Parts: sequence; C-alpha cells; structure tokens
Amino acid sequence: MHRLGKYTLITDSAPSIVASAGVVGKTEGEGPLAKEFDRIFTDDLMGKDSFEQAESELQREAVERLLSKASMPAESVDMVFAGDLLNQCTASTFGLKDFGIPLACMFGACSTMALTLATAAAFIDSGACSSAIAVTSSHFCTAERQFRQPLEYGGQRPQSAQRTVTGAGAALITAHRSDCPSLRAVTYGAVTDFEIKDANNMGAAMAPAAAATIHRFLEDTGTKPDEYSKIVTGDLGFVGSQLLCELMMRDYGIDISGVHEDCGKLIFDREAQDVHSGGSGCGCSASVLNTHYLRLLKSGELKRILFVATGALLSPTTSLQGETIPSIAHLVLIEKPENLN
Repeated sequence: MHRLGKYTLITDSAPSIVASAGVVGKTEGEGPLAKEFDRIFTDDLMGKDSFEQAESELQREAVERLLSKASMPAESVDMVFAGDLLNQCTASTFGLKDFGIPLACMFGACSTMALTLATAAAFIDSGACSSAIAVTSSHFCTAERQFRQPLEYGGQRPQSAQRTVTGAGAALITAHRSDCPSLRAVTYGAVTDFEIKDANNMGAAMAPAAAATIHRFLEDTGTKPDEYSKIVTGDLGFVGSQLLCELMMRDYGIDISGVHEDCGKLIFDREAQDVHSGGSGCGCSASVLNTHYLRLLKSGELKRILFVATGALLSPTTSLQGETIPSIAHLVLIEKPENLN
C-alpha cells in the first residue's frame, strides 16, 4: 500500500471482496430493496430478551450467512474488524464472541462499514493477514434508547430526522481475485464540525465531512466525478444528500449530482413508510452495500464506485453537555471484477 497525494492510500495488491451478506429487520424488509437482503427478521427482538441482544443477533447472522456463502469455516479467518453504535461496541462483542476469530472493534459511528473495509484492505495488502471480515450493525430501538429518547416517550420527530436502520452487513476480504470486486483505494476522513447540535438532523451534521473526504480523494487522484459509476454515501438521507451536493458546488466547484446516490434514501420508501429524511445507522450503508451495490458490481452493471460512509461522532454525554456533533467520512474505491468486459 502506498500513499497518493496527502490523504489517499492505494492498495498495491487490490484485495478482493469474495463474499458479502446483509440482513435487516421487518421495516427494512418492507422497503424497495427487500429482495436484495439475505434475511429479513419479522420480529425486531429476533427472539431475544432485549433489543441490544437482538442487535448482536444481527451481526451473528450476517457473519454466519457470509461464511456459508464463502464456504469458509470461521477458524480459517485471520481477523474480524467490527463496530456498532452502542457503548463499548457491545453489539459486536456479544454477537461475534462465539466465532473465535481475533477481533478488533472499531468506532466510526455510521461510517463504520467503510472504516472496517478500509482497515481490512490495509491488513490484507500489507500481508498482515490473508483473510478478514468487515462487519457492522445498528438497530432502531437501541439507537433511539441510547442517543435520543426511550421509545415509550413517544416524542414527535421533526422532518429532518432519519430512522436508524435495523440491519447488519458483512464482507469477507482476501487476496486479489479477478472474479470478485476489488478494493483499490482508501481515504480515511478527518473530523469535520459544522456546529450542528440537533441529534434529529444528522444529515446536516455529516454532509460537510462527506464533501471534504470526496474532495480530498478527487484532488489526490486527479479524477472527476463522472469517472465513477456512482458516488455512494452512507446515510445522509434526503436533507444531508441535498446539502452535500450544494456544499460540493459551493466550496469546491464540483458537481456530483449526476452520480451521487445515498443508502439512506434507497432503503426505505419515504412516503409509504413515513421515515421522514430516510435511513441512518451503521446498518444502513452496511446492508445496502453488501447486497445491492456489490451485486451491481459483480454483474458489471456498475464499474467503479466510491463508497463514502459518514458518521456523527456524538455520545449521550456530549449531547447533554450541549456540545456540537463533529462528523467524519471514510471512503473506499471498489471496482468490478476484472474478468467482466
């Protein structure tokens, strides 16, 4: 792996995503991407005693589905990079403890799917391991309990609010294979603070971080937006997506509107499901990338995508103390299999 420009890392061996899986909850399974997911749980408790246990079950199920698809036993995997939104990353630790795979928990808020993918790619490219799993999750009920209000409170949600996705996504990364999508480049983001304080307006808080990371990657690589099939952000939703396009034009003179898509806008039917500004949470981009977008890359319908997952770096304590919501965005360049025309 070598550095290009100031911010971007190019993989020398182009590690590949050889298998992926995405599982979701009932509401997500009623959305427009329902047929893409590997499993749809009809009970948000997933047969468990708490929503926190249910989120751990999401990660466990995603990894089990992933290993089954790859026909690979857990003991053959060298590392797992995982994270979630809960204190101490407990959804990951409890969900993955029985696999016996060395675990590195990572916190990037809703940017965690890109963060774990980027780090797995770096480990594979360096030769530190030969196989690694990147996985993350979120759950509507656990996120509301931790970051906003208990569900029983019944607070009114403003139109800028997004619904945290109940879901998980996992990817298995190995050395390069010409028949699988490849991880070609990584840009780790820097913390950006737009001084938003409203936990019900995450899209506005995260959009500046996405804009900064996309700009840095394009500047480092000397490329333009139309050289990519899609620039896919993690979960800016409708408010944040519009703001991102406006910021790219205002601050950098770059028009991404023709190629930009957002996982938070795709996973729900905004009108029929009353989700206000769309989806959010680690599981949003994780479940959509590891099903919908990787399928399109594997088929050759998409050639190159910039996957830019965004995260709001707040905690219950900082919110109660009146702090702003700093954000971050990590980027991964993923390309279609080489054996496709």
